Amino acid sequence: MINVVSQAEDKVRLKRALISTADKTGLDLLIEGLVGINSDLVIYSTGGTFTRIAEIIGPGYEHNLKQVSDYTGHPEMQGGLVKTLDHKIYLGLLSESFNEAHARDLSATGAERLDLVVVNLYPFERTVARADISSEHARGQIDIGGPCMLRAAAKNYLRVAALCEPVDYQGFLALLREQGGATTLHDRFLLARNVFAHTAAYDAAIASYLAGQSPGAVSQSYQLNNPEEQ
Repeated sequence: MINVVSQAEDKVRLKRALISTADKTGLDLLIEGLVGINSDLVIYSTGGTFTRIAEIIGPGYEHNLKQVSDYTGHPEMQGGLVKTLDHKIYLGLLSESFNEAHARDLSATGAERLDLVVVNLYPFERTVARADISSEHARGQIDIGGPCMLRAAAKNYLRVAALCEPVDYQGFLALLREQGGATTLHDRFLLARNVFAHTAAYDAAIASYLAGQSPGAVSQSYQLNNPEEQ
């Protein structure tokens, strides 16, 4: 059954953010700006993004920065294949402000409401534009967790802001400074529109690439084995 919401917050002050970026461009600008606006901001992050944010914040980064795996209680899958696809993450993204059942779910699991998601996706189009790229290297650049997080945050624009491109960081920080560290429903809705356009284009690029590959050529990329016959 689809939830029909009649109440929504306008201004939401940023207290918790989930940040995981393939492209680290402008990350220093964003992190310094966010922490400068709210020195108590809690950032959940993963892998190389976590390491880079720790470098940007410097000594004492533990006050602001937490490993997603520590928060969820589940280690990352080898190769980074599963990092953020976790019940606590999506409770934090999709829970609605005035829904008592959602509040009980958050309390029962220890999940926290997330106010901001900053994700940019694996560079699929740039990768497949190379003449020497194999189907396996292309497959590895298909992002799963990133689009899921962006879509969940954008769907819940009622209280969650979502950023998917470094070019938006500076303008977003300017809005926060003007509004006392808060986003408005107007802001979040415009960001959600951008996210869905971005993820739709990303999926279209993957579909277009796969449509141009023959199953026979893909099979040649691998040594085929049938373990059940051994």
